[in-house]
Amino acid sequence: MARVTTKYVCTSCGYQSAKPLGRCPNCQAWNSFEEEVPTVTGGKARGGGAGGYGGVTGGKLTALSTVGRREEPRTSSGIVELDRVLGGGLVAGGVTLIGGEPGIGKSTLLLQVADRVARGGGTVLYVAGEESLEQIRLRADRLGVTADIQLTRDTRAEHIAALMNEHRPALCIVDSIQTVTVEGEGAPGGVAQVRDGTAMLTRAAKETGTATVLVGHVTKDGTVAGPKVMEHIVDTTVFLETVGAFRLLRSVKNRFGQAGELGVFEMRGKGLIAVENPSAAFLAERPVGVPGSVVAATVDGQRPMLLEVQALASKTPYPNARRVVVGLDPRRVDVVLAVLERRLDLTLGGLDVYVNLAGGLKVPDPGLDLAVALAVYSAVVGRALPQNVAVFGEVGLAGEVRSTVASLRRAEEAGRAGYKRLIVPPGLDGHPGVKSVEEAVGMVWQAAKA
Repeated sequence: MARVTTKYVCTSCGYQSAKPLGRCPNCQAWNSFEEEVPTVTGGKARGGGAGGYGGVTGGKLTALSTVGRREEPRTSSGIVELDRVLGGGLVAGGVTLIGGEPGIGKSTLLLQVADRVARGGGTVLYVAGEESLEQIRLRADRLGVTADIQLTRDTRAEHIAALMNEHRPALCIVDSIQTVTVEGEGAPGGVAQVRDGTAMLTRAAKETGTATVLVGHVTKDGTVAGPKVMEHIVDTTVFLETVGAFRLLRSVKNRFGQAGELGVFEMRGKGLIAVENPSAAFLAERPVGVPGSVVAATVDGQRPMLLEVQALASKTPYPNARRVVVGLDPRRVDVVLAVLERRLDLTLGGLDVYVNLAGGLKVPDPGLDLAVALAVYSAVVGRALPQNVAVFGEVGLAGEVRSTVASLRRAEEAGRAGYKRLIVPPGLDGHPGVKSVEEAVGMVWQAAKA
């Protein structure tokens, strides 16, 4: 006799349970379980039939040595920063998932991409699940979009796949995947709908060679809403986030390029404008000749950038001095402060110390340790660093300065920005390097006298 099996699935991570749970044991999300459509299992014995597998035989095997090599064709999105994040452009048949907070600019960016691809001669299919066609037209007028983009409000996955097969567009944009429905799979936005809709559109993209971009909602903790399996299905996952006056596009997964790439944009009246020199943008308001300000060469993901590390020290009116850290790892800053007290005899016990990474970025980079040390030392002794000095290096408990990842790229970025003197760990060609924090302090103010 057939048996109906009911299961509950966490909408955050896809964890399955036989009953609804208040809190997911896998991702710790609260009230995230939804009932999935029941499936009917037949009464035939498991493991029965020929060979114990119901008479099913294995498929064809292919030796790796016989598989040909093929470079996936790419199409430029027309936006340099987006091409950088994607690894060189949109891949034919590739599926990209873009997530971000509501109103951050996902639809604006994709409409700009659609305009550039269409003006380059490619057909663009835009599936509008969130907005009316009139709203899209108003945004297009504001952004100066002149290309003829094909729009549809039909969000049924089967119909979208049929349109892709019929018209073979160069680019298909689905805004958003949570509005796509699959026949017989429950309510829109549910676990089964999101998962099966993504799988169906991905299959259609591979069969038609259409570069496809899916817009995904995010939860309150910033992750893409829906089961985690959706991120496993797609080829590329990118997130758009706000940092101060800028928008950062960060790739967290990329089957056709390097994950961790970062693109910087600025929202203006004509849409998202690429910031091709983020170092200059983040250092534009840096004060000159002020104690406690240090230019640090860091790497966010795979991209080298110059950022300003600021420090301020003041006498505390409280029994316990305060340590306030913004944008950096507080535990690493505590280690650096301990090294300064122990190795340089810098008295910090009666001082409140504030350390800030200017610009709003949060960068957990060990290479910022030396910049933090010099910024705090500068703030305490009241001596500003020279204007043309950039710093990077990890600080150990013995006060030694250790090498960091991507040292050459950091140095090249500092050189392009005009910083001729680098306070860096040993081993970098063309730069003497410092072995300890004490040596770094001596070199900085020796450079100031030079």
